[in-house]
Amino acid sequence: MGADRPEGLSNVVKHLRIREELLARIKTMRPNDQLPQERELAESFQVSRATVRQALQSLIEDGLIYSVRGQGTFVSQSRISKGLTLTSFSEDMRARDFEPATRLLAATECPAPEDVARMLEVRPGSSVYYLERLRLADGFPMCLERIHLPTQPFPKLLHQDLDASLYQVLSARYRTVVTTAEQHISAIALQRRQADLLGVSVRSPALRVSRRGIDTRGRIIEYGESLYRADRYDFELTIHR
Repeated sequence: MGADRPEGLSNVVKHLRIREELLARIKTMRPNDQLPQERELAESFQVSRATVRQALQSLIEDGLIYSVRGQGTFVSQSRISKGLTLTSFSEDMRARDFEPATRLLAATECPAPEDVARMLEVRPGSSVYYLERLRLADGFPMCLERIHLPTQPFPKLLHQDLDASLYQVLSARYRTVVTTAEQHISAIALQRRQADLLGVSVRSPALRVSRRGIDTRGRIIEYGESLYRADRYDFELTIHR
């Protein structure tokens, strides 16, 4: 039985062959070009959609393509690597020739939950701002962030343009600059709402970055949690012995 007959190949060999053919095709395409739909690929390769999906998932995990729920799969830009320098999302994106954008999902004043109060070093129940924002690069979702800030240093923060860079708002309006960030990075699987907002499948991998921001006066002025798509983002660390 010839190797050129897909119906005679095992599923593993089939998806590896499709992966290699897609990889060759991707090399001739530009970043953000769209690949054919699963159905078209299945018909072209004469295999099941499950086999095509397996090959696509392998390429997604390697960061070579990315998926957008309801739209399809696209050729990736180079994966965005975040280093140790303290920069905002907007600064990161512009440095890599992406156009940053923000979709404000929630902005409210509320009592601080106990865990948030502990991180901000305020009394539980103290008034804090809560922001939830979806961060985009060239129109594609990259990061979902939830942020708490104490209200006292930032009167009328909710009246500001929160679709812009928050750090820029804090600097320009309140003369507050975050100079230190304590961060904790972990891997998670996205739940339904998170995955829908980020345009990926449920249980897709993501990087969760918990961050506490400290300003030039040593005040803790921000506690946030950001969920980054693992297929579009990684972190580069240089360590020394």
